[in-house]
Amino acid sequence: MPMPAQHHVGRPILAAPGFSKPGMLVLALALTVEAQNPAAPGACICDPANPETLKTRNCSLCNEAIKHSAEPIFYLKDINPRKPNRWLALPSRHLPANHPLHDMSHGERTALWKAAITKGKELFGEDAWAVAYNGPDVRTQCHTHIHIGRFITVAELPNFKIVSRIEDIPVPPHAGVWVHPVKGKLHVHTGEQITETVLVR
Repeated sequence: MPMPAQHHVGRPILAAPGFSKPGMLVLALALTVEAQNPAAPGACICDPANPETLKTRNCSLCNEAIKHSAEPIFYLKDINPRKPNRWLALPSRHLPANHPLHDMSHGERTALWKAAITKGKELFGEDAWAVAYNGPDVRTQCHTHIHIGRFITVAELPNFKIVSRIEDIPVPPHAGVWVHPVKGKLHVHTGEQITETVLVR
């Protein structure tokens, strides 16, 4: 039996079995608050050369990247108490504006996807992981980051592309991307803004 869902910026918010309607309301409101503070290109002024610009909330991950500058890619446990099962994969290199994934080189993107997927397998097993990159309209942090978590299987939608290699994951410039494994291949979903809701919080 499918789990109940509410729609939020084109992405169903899925409840785990036994999750109450009041709980769903709290979750929906929390996500709405998050979406009201996007790291839009015009709002991202994070500049490592100017420490004053890094004091804003949406530059928090830029500060973490500075701490990990010796590592091309690093991981962080999501500090949001509402997401106790989530991790992030991040590049240490800073990009202009809101650090869009499509501005990275193909090699950099591939390395980041591989790192995120490797961590997902390590944490959740070969077939239960998923990784998600939110679209620019809803991101609350400027620095590039990929969410890592356990896949909510009922979140699967029919609009996916099947790829065999991580190198072939497409990255549309103005939308999010989420990826999960199916029978040795990858289902890649694009066209949405909020994508991390396919991951167990």
